[in-house]
Amino acid sequence: MAPYQSPKLTVQDIAGMVQGHQVHRDVYTSEKVYRLEMRNLFTNTWVFVGHESQTPKKGDYYTTQIGDQPVIQVRHSDGEVKVLNNRCPHKGTKIAIDREGNTGKFFRCPYHAWSFKTDGCLLAIPLKKGYEDTGLHQTENVKGIKPVGAVYNHRGFIFARLAEEGIGFEEFFGDSLSSIDNMVDRSPEGRLEVAGPPLRYMHKCNWKMLVENQTDTCHPMVAHESSAGTAVKIWDELGNPEPRPPAMQIIAPFMSPYEFFEDMGIRTWPNGHGHTGVNMSIHSDYSAIPGYFEAMTQAYGEDRAKEILDENRHNTIYFPSIMVKGPIQQLRNFIPLGPNKTLVESYIYRLVGAPDELLSRTAMYNRMINAPTSIVGHDDLEMYERAQEGLMSNGLEWVNLQRLFEGNEDFSSEAVENGTTERQMRNQFDAWSRFMTSTMEGHAEAAE
Repeated sequence: MAPYQSPKLTVQDIAGMVQGHQVHRDVYTSEKVYRLEMRNLFTNTWVFVGHESQTPKKGDYYTTQIGDQPVIQVRHSDGEVKVLNNRCPHKGTKIAIDREGNTGKFFRCPYHAWSFKTDGCLLAIPLKKGYEDTGLHQTENVKGIKPVGAVYNHRGFIFARLAEEGIGFEEFFGDSLSSIDNMVDRSPEGRLEVAGPPLRYMHKCNWKMLVENQTDTCHPMVAHESSAGTAVKIWDELGNPEPRPPAMQIIAPFMSPYEFFEDMGIRTWPNGHGHTGVNMSIHSDYSAIPGYFEAMTQAYGEDRAKEILDENRHNTIYFPSIMVKGPIQQLRNFIPLGPNKTLVESYIYRLVGAPDELLSRTAMYNRMINAPTSIVGHDDLEMYERAQEGLMSNGLEWVNLQRLFEGNEDFSSEAVENGTTERQMRNQFDAWSRFMTSTMEGHAEAAE
């Protein structure tokens, strides 16, 4: 199938950008494609918003965005977490500007003082008599701040679908939720709490590059040779003394050979979800934390505790835009800000009832690997930005995803394969194509 030539993107154009073993470079570089992603993909899939522990008390709120749409996560008076569009129904002013806070019993627009309950319902309008006999009561505006289409709280993690109708939460995620479940089950009390604000890190590249990278197991020993490789070299020169400190336990596995990553395995689920580390991962050999297994055994029994802790998945991608690391209680949120600009948020969580040493190790991992001042993260950033620049070259129009490709792949059921396959990337683009085109059917033109 030839690449599209039309100045306007049609259903056929978008579908033609994904051809199994390859994708057209415009999926990463085109402003038109980006706008369609915001309208179709991020509107009709279930996207991570936040964790319930970010809004623990009634009136607590947290602002973020789903795709390019600003939203508010807020704890309502009934104790439930709501997700509202961050827009006053009067003039469109953003209701909440601060990243987080407590609004009390209601939101008040800073422009004209329209006020709303924390579920979005209109509470009061100043000088309301000025709207008598104007027909305001017949408009959508008088209903208040519009909630998003649907909200689901899974084990404390808040997801939302902007569209009022569409695929259900459990249908969309299916068995992939087992990675979140394992992360939460690692708490002796079965609860997580967010541990402070996330680390935020801007990337001058397309958001899908970061999502793909999470299950790319052929780059660590190459891209991270200058960072992790240097640390391992120095440690070897010191005689490789044991026990290894936590910092070395974290960074050394990045230099594992190809065979290690092949043996790890990759699992894919429908709708673009998947994870590395089926059999083991770079997190498998961390030293035991005193008292932790005992606490887990008391909570779950020895067999169940061992089952939970023996599951050491590496990176789980929840399409379209988050990655979860269960063994170290981390979540990375990839927020698209343009075709060539992505904000990454790296959250860590406390295992309620577990020793504090676990949180200390998690925080160390986040600083070493994912912080703006990290050791390893800058290697990836360099590659993303080089790729974004390189894709502007007219040398080739297609990006290759052909590793361990057997043709005519079926992504409708779970599969486990060699840990260096690019199947999960192809799985993501299969879901991308379906959700991008499903709401375009019947529309002759998708974007100008």
